[in-house]
Amino acid sequence: MTQTADAREADRALKAKHRAMWALGDYPAVATRLVAPLGPVLVEACGVKEGDRVLDVAAGSGNASIPAALAGGEVVASDLTPELLAVGRQEAAARGARLSWQEADAEALPFEDGTFDTVMSCVGVMFAPHHQAAADELVRVCRPGGTIGLVSWTPEGFIGQMFAAMKPYAPPPPPGAQPPPLWGREEHVRTLLGDRVTDVDARRRTLRVEAFGEPEEFREFFKASYGPTITVYRNIADDPERTAALDGALADLAAGALRDGAMEWEYLLLTARRSAAGAG
Repeated sequence: MTQTADAREADRALKAKHRAMWALGDYPAVATRLVAPLGPVLVEACGVKEGDRVLDVAAGSGNASIPAALAGGEVVASDLTPELLAVGRQEAAARGARLSWQEADAEALPFEDGTFDTVMSCVGVMFAPHHQAAADELVRVCRPGGTIGLVSWTPEGFIGQMFAAMKPYAPPPPPGAQPPPLWGREEHVRTLLGDRVTDVDARRRTLRVEAFGEPEEFREFFKASYGPTITVYRNIADDPERTAALDGALADLAAGALRDGAMEWEYLLLTARRSAAGAG
């Protein structure tokens, strides 16, 4: 095999791991119980209206795709994990939303240049391992003058801190992979998008989460439902001391965030206009 073939095989293996990770547990429960309000926030910020061609990248089970369709958009929900798309189809049918669902890699989208009026991602594309490749694809498939909209957890916010707490117990990242919460830094996203966008509007907001009364309730829910957390625990499953240490770290994190039965999870909401310049 040539070096290029080796790299392609490594990328396929990496994407297979990502696909399997997000199929673990019950991410749709996370989406509906915890982060459901983020989808409509992003759709509103993008100004989706009747007839707009909309692509939701790393859409999961449709947290933003379904609201965009209900707003009148002609929506394609794309995701690497078909199990999540299957749940999304059922949810869309139950809510009377019509849209298309397509399995796709955020770093190699199967769409022509400039296909969509709005390209968005709600705490989704941030988990693609190669940030520049994913950003290039967001820009490429958006038409000149179209809108790119992103919601991403910040490094300083609760979910960013959760990933920091899990990092010492996680498998080492593959070469070239970047931490997801970097997408929650405005300067990072501006660098990724470069001069291919204009009118960047970035603001930090918080999502109020009232699902957990006790720190341990949060920890056990994420251990059972959230693919990245499940993966980390599996990595240390044969080490009771490290497992107990991670249990303590996540409970302590939640305890520090809980105030009268609620948490505030910080995220970055960023929108930009695709410039007329080329996507390269």
